[in-house]
Amino acid sequence: MSSTATVAAIVIIVLAIIAIAAVAISRHRRTEALRRRFGPEYERAVGEQHSRRAAERDLQDRERRHAELQLKELDPQQRQRYAEQWERMQAHFVEEPEAATREADELVTKVMGERGYPIEDYDTRVQDLSVDHAETLGHYRDAHEINKVNERGQASTEQLRQALMHYRSLFAELLGDTSGGGRPMPRHG
Repeated sequence: MSSTATVAAIVIIVLAIIAIAAVAISRHRRTEALRRRFGPEYERAVGEQHSRRAAERDLQDRERRHAELQLKELDPQQRQRYAEQWERMQAHFVEEPEAATREADELVTKVMGERGYPIEDYDTRVQDLSVDHAETLGHYRDAHEINKVNERGQASTEQLRQALMHYRSLFAELLGDTSGGGRPMPRHG
């Protein structure tokens, strides 16, 4: 083999190694960016998909869909009105925990809609919320599951109290209240 052929072969090998390294670095950066953005939702997506790559594609699809939404912040009057509705609903919990839990679900859904999130389908809501509210999304899922048990008339008062606390986490975030929202939950009975 001539020295020119040897040099060409070495250059091709070096370029291939650089290309492979660039792809690996790009994938690693994408993974880390998705992990930071989605927090616990990243690991959940990886667990639900058949591969990490499929999970990352799903999360990127969520970002693209989310970018198309016309989301808006609530104005101060809307925030105040919703906060007052939450306070009334929370006080109502002592007398009627089942009804208050349903009301909390409806109020959270209403605020989502007011902010511009599509609210027709629970799974779509979860995917859309995951982009900006990944840290509190687990609370919303837990509350939703308890509310389904409540709809069957099988939830304990403590479960309903937990559901309200879970709903409150997302509710406060949607309102822009980073303090956790409102006063402590009353204990029933």
